[in-house]
This record gives sequence, C-alpha cells and structure tokens, in this order.
Amino acid sequence: MDYMSHLQNDKKLASILTQDPFVLKRKKNIPIRLMASIMSQQLSTKVAAVIYKRFLALYNGKEPKVEEVLETPNEILRSIGLSNAKVGYVKNVALFCLENGITDRKLSTMNDDTIISLLVQIKGVGKWTVEMLLMFGLGREDVFAVDDLGIQQAMCKLYKIDTTHKKTMQEKMLKISQKWAPYRTYACLHLWNWKDS
Repeated sequence: MDYMSHLQNDKKLASILTQDPFVLKRKKNIPIRLMASIMSQQLSTKVAAVIYKRFLALYNGKEPKVEEVLETPNEILRSIGLSNAKVGYVKNVALFCLENGITDRKLSTMNDDTIISLLVQIKGVGKWTVEMLLMFGLGREDVFAVDDLGIQQAMCKLYKIDTTHKKTMQEKMLKISQKWAPYRTYACLHLWNWKDS
C-alpha cells in the first residue's frame, strides 16, 4: 500500500493525508451492492443503513439472489421505505444483471470505463452510482468522482477553486486529479475524510 508516498507529491493533498492509510476491499455479490447503492441515494448514511437492513430482513437476513429480488412484489419492497421510483430502479438492476449475466467474476475482468458504460444503461443508475460501486464494491484504486458533492466541496476549499462555473470548476478538478493517478480512489477517500472531520 504505497499510495501514500505517491499522493504526498501533491503538497496540498499531502497536508490532509491522515496517518492511517485506507484499505480498499473487494466485496461479493456486486448486483446487490448496486441495488443497495440505489436504495441509499439522497439519504443519510444512517437512514440508508436502516433501509438496507430491512431489505435483508425480507430474505431472512441474507443477501438475496437477483431472481429473488425480481420475484418480490413491489408493495413488499415499498413497505421497507423505498419510493415507487426506487422500487422500479432496484428491479431494473435485477433484470439487467440477469439478462446480461452480470456476475462478480464477469465484472472483475472488465476495466472501469467498460463497467461504467455497461451499467449506466440501467434506468436509475448514473455515472456517480457506478463510480461508488467501483470504489466500494470492486475496490478499484483509480476512480475519480468529479460529480460527487463532497469531493467538489473539499477540493474547492483545499485548492481554492472558483465555484462560479461548474464546467470550469470540474475541468480544474480533473486536471489536479491527473497527478494522483493511479491512486485517485485513495485521494477521494482522504478528501471525504478531511471534509467530514
């Protein structure tokens, strides 16, 4: 885990790197991770965790198979606190993964851009959602979430980026992030951590 010495080349970023390096973990059952990601959209971490716990409770506390989610009646999924739209999106993910044979093994052989292009075809799944999946589900080390509000706030503060024009702001962010490659995910983790503390 020698990403620290690489990121320390950026003096501004070096000033917020914590003593403890982050460790990325690859998780199993990526289609379910994607559903969880949709469930948590626009919710606090706490509320999202409660809803996900209720979701697992529908399947005796275990992560369901994609087929089981498809067979679950919409009103049951609504009963755990999901909106009609989110129920639809969760089912879209299940159907897409089933029809396209999306498995952990298949995704592990694909590069980040290919995974983004594939999964954003699902209604309700945007680029940001897939980027979070790449970071926290697949443990990919070089993902930069330019659309993430927390990353935008942290970088604008740290690098004194003008926020007047979103396009210009994002171009500057992308330019800065280039020097963090191939460890941009870790940079994001430190930026979030700094912002939250």
